[in-house]
Amino acid sequence: MGGVTSSSSPATAAGGSSYSAEAAQALCCACVGQSTVAVEEAWGRYDAVLGPGCHFVPWCVGRRVAGYLSLRVQQLDVRCETKTRDNVFVTVVASVQYRALADRAYDAFYCLTNAHAQIQSYVFDVIRASVPNMNLDEVFGQKKEVARAVEEELARAMTMYGYEIVQTLIVDIVPDEVVRRAMNDINAAARLRVAAAERAEADKIQQVKRAEGEAEAKYLAGVGVARQRQAIVEGLKRFVPNEKDVMDMVLVTQYFDTIRDIGATSRSSTVFIPHGPSAVRDMAAQVRDGLLQATAAAGGGAATLKAL
Repeated sequence: MGGVTSSSSPATAAGGSSYSAEAAQALCCACVGQSTVAVEEAWGRYDAVLGPGCHFVPWCVGRRVAGYLSLRVQQLDVRCETKTRDNVFVTVVASVQYRALADRAYDAFYCLTNAHAQIQSYVFDVIRASVPNMNLDEVFGQKKEVARAVEEELARAMTMYGYEIVQTLIVDIVPDEVVRRAMNDINAAARLRVAAAERAEADKIQQVKRAEGEAEAKYLAGVGVARQRQAIVEGLKRFVPNEKDVMDMVLVTQYFDTIRDIGATSRSSTVFIPHGPSAVRDMAAQVRDGLLQATAAAGGGAATLKAL
């Protein structure tokens, strides 16, 4: 399937209306517009090419203007439907810019009946020979190569008919509607995958930073608690001469701090512990006995090593 659209029609190439041409012919003169040439015949046979200006054409002696030929650049848009190597139907739109050569006006006027149809045939032939050797992605990536192939073939073929191919462009490549939707879905899925990876990486960074912040906060909290305990002990030593009483008071303070922390958090489970002055006294005694036993064990081990 294919189509052709021209931005210039043969009717406009004459450089004037048919009424003015007939009036000028009746007066035995012909007026040729700028960028236009006229073909003069004598008794039905080619005689000369008339350039822009006013020319004397005596019709009474068998001379007449056979037609006009525009030398302006014209554009022909050709739509060609073909199939790629991966069996995808695409419509390729080629824009061909061409013009007739003044020194080859005879060939351009007499050798071709329809220049548009001739150009269209060559465009179809080249596109349908080139695109089936490419995948769909290659067609989009190598459209300049396709346009160059079309231009070279047209230049070789149309020169003998008096036409110059100024430029050939592949202005549009339109795949089938189903294929376009599939390509858009693939592109959207790829972008969503990248977005998900970036989002996961961002969440990971946030969690790492949050964990680092919590670790730093706990470290600083521990340092603060240690300094607080040290300050309490130093303060108690000034007023309480007995170290045993100082240790008991520190243990009681830590005990009440622990009870407070258990009650303050919302995620703690219910804990049943003996609570009262005697429980605190027993706890302090157990801690003190443990420290004394550890000290004694360490001292005994050192004495044994010294004896050996």
